[in-house]
Amino acid sequence: MTPRIERLIGRDFEADFDAFLIVDEINVRYLTGFTGDSTWLVVDRAGKATMLSDGRYETQLSEECGELPRVIRPPGQLMPELLAEFVGDAKLKAIAFEATHVHVATMKTWSEAMPDVTWLETSGVVEDLRQIKDADELAAIRRAIEIAQRAYRSVTAKLSPEMTEIDLFYDLEATMRSLGAEGVSFHPIVGAEPSGALPHYRPRKVALGDCRTLLIDWGAKVDGYCSDLTRTLHRPGSSSPTSARFDAAYQAVLDAQNAAIERIADGVETVDVDRAAREVLENAGLGEAFRHGLGHGFGLQIHEDPRMGPSSKAKLRSGMVVTVEPGVYFENEFGIRIEDDILVTDNGYELLSDLPKGLDDCPLVM
Repeated sequence: MTPRIERLIGRDFEADFDAFLIVDEINVRYLTGFTGDSTWLVVDRAGKATMLSDGRYETQLSEECGELPRVIRPPGQLMPELLAEFVGDAKLKAIAFEATHVHVATMKTWSEAMPDVTWLETSGVVEDLRQIKDADELAAIRRAIEIAQRAYRSVTAKLSPEMTEIDLFYDLEATMRSLGAEGVSFHPIVGAEPSGALPHYRPRKVALGDCRTLLIDWGAKVDGYCSDLTRTLHRPGSSSPTSARFDAAYQAVLDAQNAAIERIADGVETVDVDRAAREVLENAGLGEAFRHGLGHGFGLQIHEDPRMGPSSKAKLRSGMVVTVEPGVYFENEFGIRIEDDILVTDNGYELLSDLPKGLDDCPLVM
């Protein structure tokens, strides 16, 4: 039994059952290390785990999951049929399953194929385990952050007016891959001046030209684990009428981020961390310009629990990794967001990312 499966079986469940069925690919990967798809995991209450898959993955399962038992369906058999056969052979009568990852049509198929089985809905069980990162996960996240930061330094050192937002995106991705990443952890945001005011903007063939601000939100993925960073560059010495307002807003966002980071500690409610940042921006007259939550957990997915926002109900726990990313947005003008990756520790926090982020540290030089 792997330590992660042991943690799963050791949880307190409201109802009794014979086995737990995991169908979500990310959760299967977390529990077993298997990186393929179309594979389900059945774990009985004694902790015996069995993979249900097909012939395409026999070798991969052996390489990634070692001696973990597996049942391989023949080409003419569908997964629900394999599941029904396995459940019958194992004499399982009550099965917990991931309700948020199962379609209604799938549930109907299971019920028809296994009419004597009681199906118990669960939600977020494995996702809750994933919130606390172990040593291997933290090592992958640290590497993803390191690669993302190195790529950022490389790409921003060769900006030019002729470069487009999409050029910068492609360069970032290629550089991260050349440094050892398996890819980007999400579609990077590269927003020149007014485009930076769109929090989830997708880069286009817009030349950087003489833009005065540039928002870059990016991350690398290593061994399946993500990083997530944002910096906002600005043209130093600009005589634009908006330059003084930009400078003041930038400092307020930075102060808000620092206030939130200092609030992070084991046992602290996430809404309190969000409030720490929001109060700084409200006192600066920028409360309405902060239009999203403060941050989120990440790992095998770029957005995981816990979430940090005005209505969040979670508590931080040692071992969680979260982003802290306050931002302000001025339509048709510019946006400012500063984002770092933070590990919650027993004694407070550890700042995992270390790119400079002061106003004078982020010049837009072309």
